[in-house]
Amino acid sequence: MQDRVPDQEPEADREAERRRRRAQFLRDLTEARELRDRVQPRRARAARMRQAVRMRTFRW
Repeated sequence: MQDRVPDQEPEADREAERRRRRAQFLRDLTEARELRDRVQPRRARAARMRQAVRMRTFRW
């Protein structure tokens, strides 16, 4: 029997796959938000206004 040091390759593969899935999720999320903004312009405008107020009151 040979004692082998476990490869880090599977860990790197898992990390790369996780990053790919996360990137795809974020693309889908952005697309869904854009669609919602087109379908509900009044709600989207209100959300932009709320975000602007939040950003103005945020302290660095």
